[in-house]
Amino acid sequence: MTSSDTSATSVKGRPTGVFRPDIEGMRAIAIGLVLIYHAGVRQLPGGFVGVDVFFVISGFLITGLLIRELERTGRISLATFYARRAKRLLPATGLVLATTALLTWWTVSAVDWRAFGGDIVSAALYVVNWRLADRSVDYLAEDVGASPVQHFWSLAVEEQFYIVWPLLIVALAWWLRRRGHMRIRPVLTAGILAVIVPSLAYSVYLTTSSPATAFFVTPTRLWELGIGALVAIGTTAWLRLRRSAAIVLGWAGLAAVIASGFWFSTSTPWPGSAALVPTLGTAAMIIAGYTSGRAGVAGVLSWRPAVWVGGLSYSLYLWHWPLIVAATAYWGDLGARRGLLVVAASFIPAYISYRLVENPVRFAPSLKSNRLSLSVGANFTAVGVLAGLLLVLVVPSSTGGGSDREAPGASAIGSGAEPEAGTTASLADVEWYVPDPVTAVEDVPPYPPECQVDQQSPVPVRCEWGDVDGDLTIGVVGDSKIMQWYSAIDEIAKDEGWRIVSYTKSACGFHDGMQVAKGEPYESCAAWNDAVFDELVELGPDLVLTSQRINDVMSDPDDVESRSVDAMVDAMVRRWTALTETGTPMIVLLDNPNPGMAVYECVAENPDDLTQCQFDLEEGISRSGALAQVPAAKKVPDAKTIDLRSEICPGDPCVPVIGNVLLYRQTSHLTDTYARTLTEQLRNELVPAVEEVS
Repeated sequence: MTSSDTSATSVKGRPTGVFRPDIEGMRAIAIGLVLIYHAGVRQLPGGFVGVDVFFVISGFLITGLLIRELERTGRISLATFYARRAKRLLPATGLVLATTALLTWWTVSAVDWRAFGGDIVSAALYVVNWRLADRSVDYLAEDVGASPVQHFWSLAVEEQFYIVWPLLIVALAWWLRRRGHMRIRPVLTAGILAVIVPSLAYSVYLTTSSPATAFFVTPTRLWELGIGALVAIGTTAWLRLRRSAAIVLGWAGLAAVIASGFWFSTSTPWPGSAALVPTLGTAAMIIAGYTSGRAGVAGVLSWRPAVWVGGLSYSLYLWHWPLIVAATAYWGDLGARRGLLVVAASFIPAYISYRLVENPVRFAPSLKSNRLSLSVGANFTAVGVLAGLLLVLVVPSSTGGGSDREAPGASAIGSGAEPEAGTTASLADVEWYVPDPVTAVEDVPPYPPECQVDQQSPVPVRCEWGDVDGDLTIGVVGDSKIMQWYSAIDEIAKDEGWRIVSYTKSACGFHDGMQVAKGEPYESCAAWNDAVFDELVELGPDLVLTSQRINDVMSDPDDVESRSVDAMVDAMVRRWTALTETGTPMIVLLDNPNPGMAVYECVAENPDDLTQCQFDLEEGISRSGALAQVPAAKKVPDAKTIDLRSEICPGDPCVPVIGNVLLYRQTSHLTDTYARTLTEQLRNELVPAVEEVS
């Protein structure tokens, strides 16, 4: 993405800093892949590989720049290097982030302003990749839409590389001078390999164990920039490459990059070893450009329109994604045709900022001073940080001052505390409610985060709560829908002297079927289930309490489209029967109706007409885990059910607020505030059930 001076070499093999138009052509291919992919063109499912192309180019250019300076002057001016990066990259970044904050405020629901404001601050500071990595495995963030600065993750990786890489080269140069050696390239080659090899190994490992995290974090990407650096170090060797070999190598490299865009998809574990294809392909094109001449791929890449697009690639990368997010928020799903139109429209602000901001600042005679250049960069960074903070600060409150009042919640149903509480008619009388819908996603039960295993891990995590010294042990198993009751169960267990041992995993129910997650078989869920079953058998609890959201699994192990409720019922029956046959009875807490929409977002947008946020009861049940839980429990003699659905949806349609409490956070989870108000109702059902089966 970021742009540096492209370079060529003289016939003596020394870098001269001569412009290499083929590098700009490679950038054009990279940005083209990214733009088409982000536009939603299904025929190019692997267009994200354009980012990997950028990584190799950046590693090549920056390393070449540093080595040339070191060999020319015997030293590297870090101040000059960072000043050049600052005035080249940060002005456009500040402008785009400020504009993105305005677009987000204008088009995106207020419930996302806090999260996206934080993203903008992180993007301005070039650490957003770590923030996105953390969010990718946070089930509490499942309803947060695509961040308008999500694309900054790759820029953050590059900037982190730019900070560390010059320091590494300076350290190696200092070490060599102390020993009287001046041949920097062989030593630097060893140093680069010392980065590439462990980074690639870690990338392969983490891509397998935690792919969502692996995609964003810096250590899994350093090897890609390192490949570009290795190409820059080997200039002398590439100049000896025969022209005919260079021609073949260059075209093969281009074919590898283009093919990657068609072959790979979001289902491909990435980056991992698969990323070797586009990265080595890019390296091949760069190497071939030294000697292939116009007959090689460099001739095509040097085509003037391609060079022009390549020169604009940084601006295009910055601008296109915020426009796509804003357009999607405003119009809904864009589709490929409208997506391409938005991408095409991004050329306008990209060109304007390139001509009026980037180049004027970059080449300003008054900014030759390193100190002034760094100051300008810092000021534009401050603009981005301020824009993000302002977006957070303008988040409105929709509760009508309810945060300071005690809300009756579920106890209002039928109590007369609120006329016809829990009915559509009562919504007209709602003047305040808690929690605030714009922060409802944060209204979560206070269990330790590690108790909820993420979607990547198949390893069970055992947590103990309630009365940990209690005489009766209850196993709590399932996904986040059982843990939404944590506060209520914990209070009841402490009062009754129950020891709770929980095993929970994000979006993974307790059964022996194969769920589907993100379009792929949820294999870690199946492995986790088997392991948890073994641990429960060994633990021998007095009973097991379970609940879940998902109501279908694959009926055909080779077809993800074969999911069915009947298959889930059978999978539950097999697992539950196997457990009860060991002498452990089960209690199934039926899942609450699923609204099928972000209720809290609807309430935030319609505070004066909450009827817009109600939903049909039967449809809500059909989307919930109860659709499979009810028939499954009937087939397992030692399984009993607890049904609190009438306390969550006492009428039809189901309403968003009961007893001045907002019911839903995320799409289908209850707010912890409302779940707490159901403690007595749950106690009245759970205590007799436990006494009966234990």
